[in-house]
Amino acid sequence: MNAPTRGAGPIRVLIVDDSASMRQALTRIVEADRRLEVMATAADPYVAADRMRREAPDVILLDLEPPRMDGVTFLRKLMAQRPTPVVICSSLAAEGSVPLIEALEAGAVDAIAKPQAGGTRSLEEQGAAIRQALVGAACARLGGAERRSGAERRGPAQHAPPEPKLRVERIIPTIPDGKLAGHVARIPPTPPVLCIGASTGGTDALQVLLRGMPADAPGMVIVQHMPEHFTATFARRLDAISAMTVREARDGDTLAPGLALLAPGALHMALRRYDRAYRVAVFDGPPISRHRPSVDVLFRSAAYAAGPNVGAAILTGMGDDGAEGMLDLHRCGARTLAQDEASCVVYGMPREALERGGAQRSIPLDRIAGALLSEAGRARAVAGR
Repeated sequence: MNAPTRGAGPIRVLIVDDSASMRQALTRIVEADRRLEVMATAADPYVAADRMRREAPDVILLDLEPPRMDGVTFLRKLMAQRPTPVVICSSLAAEGSVPLIEALEAGAVDAIAKPQAGGTRSLEEQGAAIRQALVGAACARLGGAERRSGAERRGPAQHAPPEPKLRVERIIPTIPDGKLAGHVARIPPTPPVLCIGASTGGTDALQVLLRGMPADAPGMVIVQHMPEHFTATFARRLDAISAMTVREARDGDTLAPGLALLAPGALHMALRRYDRAYRVAVFDGPPISRHRPSVDVLFRSAAYAAGPNVGAAILTGMGDDGAEGMLDLHRCGARTLAQDEASCVVYGMPREALERGGAQRSIPLDRIAGALLSEAGRARAVAGR
């Protein structure tokens, strides 16, 4: 699969899907963003490989069920011979299937559902999610190698306008600075709570983090950007590799030590305090920071509900979702961490959290679990006084 070196220009996308109508629909979606262009389309992996011998894409949009060779097999061959960022775009993402997990473990950077009318999200929102995933994947590190997308090479003056973005105030109003100290002072000491946000590359990062957590770790709430229905399957995979119990959150679930709750795809999740206990609220709403679930929604809710009882980490991901909410956490006395650049697949969300002052420090992924547990131990000591 060797191919010529790519030059400057927009992000070049290779679409692999056996349906001609879907290839046409995806082409229209991709080329609605001037940062992206469709280099070629292919009906199956053999046609895609032949095209890649002549020209290398920046990112591949891949169906998991093409003819002649399944998507996971193609991924494994691709990553062994010519590592290239891949975003899975499949109807299986609407079913939460195991092959999607296998595709991510085989090297896919992200997974997104095929656009379809009549779903819980508008076609405009679905298209925006696909474009965002492609831009993020084009910047991804593969095997430790840093990539620069075509959009970065061509300079900011030629960027397309960003997708519309709603701020977290749309769902959770800001507490004014003059009232914040009094609000935090009324938050009672409670058992510690861990809050995690992740996006592109987060499926692997969360496995590393959860493998470092003991069975009695503080209760944890997680937002990972991923398609609707996929989160239940992913939660089961995390549960299988973690000493903690991990499951998809349900509205009203009570958080407890040893339990990690993953926000369902296409729904927001917020933390609520009930005396000295915490529950989660799971609800519909507009995308915040271009995402649903949104890390900003989780982080701001945790800041106002739990404040200094929180330990939070923002992991690998494209964009800035979580940066504003992490600043709220920091202002409310939480301990806040960001994954360092070297261990990120995409160093977008952690960088924004650091630059805006929300993250107190940046550390490698394999040290985040220990750091959160250490901070939680100090919080327990304070609560026990």
